[in-house]
Amino acid sequence: MAIGCVTVFGGTGFLGGQVVRELTEAGRTVRIAARRPALPEWAEPGDPLELASVDIRSKADIAKALEGSESVVNAVSLYVESRNARFQTIHVDAAAQLAQLAHEAGIQRLIQISGIGADPASRSAYVSARGQGERAVVTALPKATILRPSVMFGPHDAFLSTVAGLTRLPVIPLFGHGETRLQPVHVMDVARAIGRLLGNEPLERRLFELGGPDIIRYREVIELVMREQKRERPLLPMPFTLWHLLALMASPLPTPPLTRDQVVMMAHDNVAGDDVGTFEHLGILPRSLRDSLPLCLAAISG
Repeated sequence: MAIGCVTVFGGTGFLGGQVVRELTEAGRTVRIAARRPALPEWAEPGDPLELASVDIRSKADIAKALEGSESVVNAVSLYVESRNARFQTIHVDAAAQLAQLAHEAGIQRLIQISGIGADPASRSAYVSARGQGERAVVTALPKATILRPSVMFGPHDAFLSTVAGLTRLPVIPLFGHGETRLQPVHVMDVARAIGRLLGNEPLERRLFELGGPDIIRYREVIELVMREQKRERPLLPMPFTLWHLLALMASPLPTPPLTRDQVVMMAHDNVAGDDVGTFEHLGILPRSLRDSLPLCLAAISG
């Protein structure tokens, strides 16, 4: 199989940056496509890295970034909408356009990063857009691979950083009773899965859901973080109706600390389903949240 350039859209983000490193260390030529691309701190002279300045909404920018590519990873993500960035634009329209342009360029290997639970019929605009984006990508490029991670963690992440911040409060509010089940997955393992998918011969399986070895309730995550930080705080269950009200009150803010989509997502389990590809199909043993917690929290405090 010919090994050519891999273009990573969103290559400076939390996952995208790790994908760039994984592929570079495997000897691949990687093009970092982002609005403000930059060489990562770990890059050394001679590393086969290219930069492409891309507005993911621009057909011309995408087409130029795809030139000479053998494979593509779309790791562009948007978790909170703003006046200039909407879920529909980023997760549906741009994803569909990228897949169509890849098809026209003769590129057959595209990995679309989505998320467990993606569903066009969801009440969450974010989750719905993810589901619509998956469908649009596969329509444009039937051989595309959809990769749905559970909530990702790792050094300098958003997930554990948020939980660690909550443990500084005198009382920690819970979504409901904190019973929502999560399957946290290390960002490095997701990147390794992407590297494995691009490094092997194409698999018949086109949908993967990646979760770590621990299926854990949200309140247990908080308790683990408190234990590691040697803190003890009371947990306060709060009904989802109250969370929805708080999200509504925060919605006029330029960068709201809580959104309705986040509340909706926290009401549903986020674990890998059946009849989908998993780490096992890729020969990867993912690391656990419990074992990784000390290093991740040290990075936050450091």
